[in-house]
Amino acid sequence: MAERRDKKNRKLWKGEYQRPDGRYMYKYVDCDGKPSFVYSWTLTQTDRAPVGKETSTCLRETEKEIQANLIEKINSRKSKKLTLNQKYEEYISTKVNIKESTLSMYNFLYNRHIKNSIGGRLVSSFGYTDIKNFYISLLNKYNVSIDTVSTIHAILNAIFKIAVRDGIIRHSPTNGVFSEIKKIYPNTAHRKHALTVEQQENLLKFVNGHNRYDRWYGLLVFLLGTGCRIGEALALTWNDCDFENGVIDINHALCIRNRPEQGRNRMYISTPKTKHSKRQIPMLKIVKEVLLEIKNMQSNSRISSPELDGYTGFIFLNRQNKLLDYSGVDRSLKRIVKSYNQEEITNAQKENRQPELLPMFSLHNLRHTFCTRLCSNETNLKIIQEIMGHSNISITMNIYNEVNIQQKQSSFYNLEGKIIV
Repeated sequence: MAERRDKKNRKLWKGEYQRPDGRYMYKYVDCDGKPSFVYSWTLTQTDRAPVGKETSTCLRETEKEIQANLIEKINSRKSKKLTLNQKYEEYISTKVNIKESTLSMYNFLYNRHIKNSIGGRLVSSFGYTDIKNFYISLLNKYNVSIDTVSTIHAILNAIFKIAVRDGIIRHSPTNGVFSEIKKIYPNTAHRKHALTVEQQENLLKFVNGHNRYDRWYGLLVFLLGTGCRIGEALALTWNDCDFENGVIDINHALCIRNRPEQGRNRMYISTPKTKHSKRQIPMLKIVKEVLLEIKNMQSNSRISSPELDGYTGFIFLNRQNKLLDYSGVDRSLKRIVKSYNQEEITNAQKENRQPELLPMFSLHNLRHTFCTRLCSNETNLKIIQEIMGHSNISITMNIYNEVNIQQKQSSFYNLEGKIIV
């Protein structure tokens, strides 16, 4: 068989060809057994592309990459075509057992932060530095919290790991990135702070009997007295409250289904966050009192509870006797704190003292506040974990250890001047 040579009289290797227009072609069989082709205007690195033609990687460098990919069973054809957006769609379609609330969160974060920024790039085009710079951009340019970046990292990490398993890329570019980000931004991690006993008392005292905010007193007492997640609290029905035995049964939660294509969101009842979230919580005396007060009010006013997914008899309702949603409660909480601080500043000026202001906090801080009080009075971590519904004991331990350190510091503060005089 005669040797094949290019127009420069160079010997062409197996699978190499030069087309009549001068462009080089390499033909090979990919990992799926399908004939594939790659092209370049240059054969070697020293060649120059014809005038007016795009300069690209020379054919023989591409061949080396293809042969290495074939040895490691990397699908070169797919790696040159598959975008991150396409791989995300593949990935999310396989999550058949994922909770709808989690799926909704993933889609929201992906569409908001990834789809139109880096989603159009090829999966094979990413390196470690690309992902690192993307996270830094989210933190610095767009003021995304480190917790949100952590969730985004979990999504990207899953996509790239599957791409490795599918033979699209050799290594995941997300490996070790987030650990490095946490080293660069050690103080940006969102730490939930518990309200002090004084702040908690001031909050409830301000709301109780207030002509505008009194209706939130019962919900705030419930959250501070049970440590429930807001979705669990808003889904609570009278059937979940055993007043005789003083027990609250947490077995479902209120969630929001995002429907951006319909221009609205829809509420639905779901199982709790994890299997550990199904639990029974002892009913504190003050919690029992506010629940019975709400029950009597609803009974006397003959309030008809809404029905959702077969559930009725909901405890916490809005002024129109409809279900509350998380965002509405959160906005009201911020208004309460703002009003309290304004009133406190005015009173402090009149009384010539320093104002005792409330920090701006989220609903989840109320859950953290309850857990902090519980850790201060209970040493059995398993009991704390079960009451809080923590899926991982490490979550419980972190809060317990934080409380324990604070107690040690307070104890040593009281020793000042008493040991060494």
